Amino acid sequence: MPYEHGPDAKRMPEWLRRPVARPGAYDAVTGLLGELRLNTVCRQARCPNQGECFSSGTATFLVLGDACTRGCRFCAVESRTPEAPDTGEPARVAEAALRLGLRHVVVTMVTRDDLSDGGAGHVAATVAALREAVPEASVEVLTSDFGGDDGALETVLASRPDVFNHNLETVPRLYAEVRPGADYGRSLGLLARAREIAPDVPAKSGLMLGLGETSDEVLEVMRDLRAAGVGLLTLGQYLRPGPANLPVAEFVRPEVFADLERAGLGMGFDAVASAPYVRSSYHAGEMRERAARG
Repeated sequence: MPYEHGPDAKRMPEWLRRPVARPGAYDAVTGLLGELRLNTVCRQARCPNQGECFSSGTATFLVLGDACTRGCRFCAVESRTPEAPDTGEPARVAEAALRLGLRHVVVTMVTRDDLSDGGAGHVAATVAALREAVPEASVEVLTSDFGGDDGALETVLASRPDVFNHNLETVPRLYAEVRPGADYGRSLGLLARAREIAPDVPAKSGLMLGLGETSDEVLEVMRDLRAAGVGLLTLGQYLRPGPANLPVAEFVRPEVFADLERAGLGMGFDAVASAPYVRSSYHAGEMRERAARG
């Protein structure tokens, strides 16, 4: 399996090679998403776990359109002027969750700097629709930084998600290159404010490794997250989704991920998922349950 693009593409290291999963419920999930006109981060961000997740009958919903107002260089979601929010989308997300029989629903969003509330009201409406359609399911939201707007954050948290997630993505030194338009302090502050506003809602964040960061920088970010009150942490390998995106600087070995997981648990995180193919929403329900069990 190549990890670069073009005729001279190199191949992934052995620990990253795996078959593409397509049996099971894959066709049923893609058919349902098409029928309900829903976007998923699985497809729009070209997640490497899409085949596995769709085949097991689950998906991570991406609301507020298929275009982002920023241009993060690691992300495959298209950067352009988005369309107006689809007011019928929250109900369709809820219908999909009901028909898929989901027990833990992850709702993520594109960044919408063009909207006065950054899309917070739409995310809150989606949580409300899910509460009505699948009251027994837990709901996790993965949001943008809302430009640092406390009011937008309060709107989302007032909808009472079971997990609030915002990814730092990388270390401060690489922000200008990896996340232009974002700010490390603003993102970290958003997580800290979420804990202040809703201390009973677990906070979650994640990093991609292999963009040129050092181990010491990763550990420092982990300490920052703990100081902000974040209890759930994901660490995964960055994989270049397309030729326009940043190249992979390093393929981090599985034993390094294992060491970071042990370090995170030693820092006091309630749960840490750290492995090459880990992503924010990958087995998210299991991670929440693991943290709840202590």
